[in-house]
Amino acid sequence: MHTKEEKLAAFGRLLDVQERLRKQCPWDRKQTFESLRPNTIEEAFELCDALMKNDFKNISKELGDVLEHVVFYAILGKEQEEFDIADVCNQEADKLMFRHPFINWNEEGQWSVSNPEMTINEQGQVVYRMADTTGNDPESNKPDTASQVEKTWEQIKQQEKDGNASVLAGVPRSLPSLIKAYRIQDKARNVGFDWQKKEDVWGKVREELAELEAELRKEDKENSTKELGDFLFSVINAARLYHLNPDNALEMTNQKFIRRFNYVEEKAKEKGKSLKDMTLREMDELWNEAKKQENNLNP
Repeated sequence: MHTKEEKLAAFGRLLDVQERLRKQCPWDRKQTFESLRPNTIEEAFELCDALMKNDFKNISKELGDVLEHVVFYAILGKEQEEFDIADVCNQEADKLMFRHPFINWNEEGQWSVSNPEMTINEQGQVVYRMADTTGNDPESNKPDTASQVEKTWEQIKQQEKDGNASVLAGVPRSLPSLIKAYRIQDKARNVGFDWQKKEDVWGKVREELAELEAELRKEDKENSTKELGDFLFSVINAARLYHLNPDNALEMTNQKFIRRFNYVEEKAKEKGKSLKDMTLREMDELWNEAKKQENNLNP
């Protein structure tokens, strides 16, 4: 692995390359915040694909693409004299230090904050200068688990200046609906709004399913759609309570369906048939073959 000096040099090289491209490449010169946005979304999803496959080579590659976009946006910000990459890095460092009050920032090196409204108090906590700077002993409230850190995360965020006005305000409106539902529920949990026993969620799931079935029997499309949303929301909530990622779970099923359907299509071609010419029974037989092969490979 590389030394800190080598990492900083590599990051500086990326900055230099991107700044030169902005000046000399016709495509880079015409880009704006708005024009880059779709590309950024695409790069983020490509990174997610690599993460799902645990493909380290492509994870590294796609992280580079996402990082290039971060650098590009910082260059655009500098051109408008609003911010640059140093502002981006310093703001993120200040935020992370502030959100970890159980870390003593007076220890293990020379630490500082860039925000003039912030300071490191005697207890080693990052605080706002106008607030009470006495603080608590970081060791007295030091969490032992990741879940304990998450429980205080939202409360700490509410203390930030220019932060989110409410607990759920930090959930991006443009998030895919499934992920958004998970994040909404998780943020509510962090302030204590959650089931006391995870097993109790199944009563809610069954309740929402019954309401959905009732509306479907009435063939009421509008209310059925609403009840379907409630049912899906409750299933996602159940997944969260059992520490299952519903987005990963659904993607695993997507990939499983693709593999099996591709098998059916390939076998149909071997028989000189089109899928449209096959009966449902014939396709089901091939589907079960594909399923059996997968089960044999993964007993």
